[in-house]
Amino acid sequence: SGFNSIGHMDTMLRGRHHIGHYKEGEEFIQNVFHVLFLLFSGKEKSNLSICWLQYEISKVVQCLQAKNKRKLKAQGRKSKKLAKNLLKAPDNRNDLSLWKLYAYLEWLLGNIDDARKVFDTALCTVGTEGLKSPQLCSLSLLYAQLEVELLESIEGAVMSRAAHILTRLAESGPYVPYSGQVLSVNVLKARKTYEHALQDYLSKTSVSDQGQVSDANQLVNLVGCYALFQYLTVGIDAAVLIYSQTSEKLEASGPQKCENTRENFGVQNFPTALEAVTLLHTNLLKFHMKISVYPLNPLREALMEALKRYPSNQSLWRSYIHIQRKSHSASKARRFFDGVTRSTNALEPWLFAIQAEQMRKKLTENVQRADVGEIHSTIPETGLTNRIVALFEHAVQSENGTHCPLLWRMYLNFMV
Repeated sequence: SGFNSIGHMDTMLRGRHHIGHYKEGEEFIQNVFHVLFLLFSGKEKSNLSICWLQYEISKVVQCLQAKNKRKLKAQGRKSKKLAKNLLKAPDNRNDLSLWKLYAYLEWLLGNIDDARKVFDTALCTVGTEGLKSPQLCSLSLLYAQLEVELLESIEGAVMSRAAHILTRLAESGPYVPYSGQVLSVNVLKARKTYEHALQDYLSKTSVSDQGQVSDANQLVNLVGCYALFQYLTVGIDAAVLIYSQTSEKLEASGPQKCENTRENFGVQNFPTALEAVTLLHTNLLKFHMKISVYPLNPLREALMEALKRYPSNQSLWRSYIHIQRKSHSASKARRFFDGVTRSTNALEPWLFAIQAEQMRKKLTENVQRADVGEIHSTIPETGLTNRIVALFEHAVQSENGTHCPLLWRMYLNFMV
């Protein structure tokens, strides 16, 4: 018994209520972390601490998805104990990435006030570099995003805690915890600062190789903070404008600069920066649709555009399937899936195309099997079944599909 019940087909049907980590497998992973921890020092050790805490957070997320409160409580205690022990180490006390993960852990466990205290403490202890510090930008962005998710409407958001965090970040002064109001003059100054900082970043042409990855990350954090700031202080259109301008600029600089990797952010990091900006863009649109009335088309267009470019991105596919479920016409989505599968070797488009059809089949069967008085209709939906089988057949014939155990198991499971 390792980490997953490989031999049991029923794990697929449970979806969210997936079997968690096995005891023996879990012990093995913990032992690996403990042993490695003694071997590393300095930067490597802090990177390992981050990996360890991220792994603990993934287990908390799993408990949340399975809605298992008892297990969540126990897991939360263990994860918090580890986080505190890691932060006690002298090397980690000023590591903002660890503070960020610890605050996020508290937030996930529902301890919002404790999480805010951790975020505020981390922001107060750090220097006054403001937008120049990648870690500070990343921390402020997460804090602001979590605060924005608590908002019930966008009206009055300019006075919210999230707006305060993003305004203070642009001021480059010592952080002052939220007192309930944000001054208009500070908002105007912050907008100017963000605008100049983003222009400077996008017009940078030469960056040393070492700085490429951190620069790409910093650009993403900066765009995220600025767009969220505009969303809270002006509105959704202002935020979308920043995302589109940044994407255009990144696309324009990408291809021509390929000959010389020293220029701009280098070939490797262009797609990553652009992809991350696209994800921020689609997530903001999705959130805005949840709290206010907004057309579906901008989100659909943005997702389709992004998926043509990044056919392996699972978060984008999940969002796409989620919005397609709301539309009654399947033909548009089918054409889109068909187009993407033809143009790429990635396996994700096949897997998500199959999942979308299986959801549709389940929905149809639920409607058909609804009790109507004495009549209990059980007409099989053969059209969808044949379509799903055809998709499986095409997928397992593709180069990557032939070697994908998951795909074969899904196929067997469906045929059973």
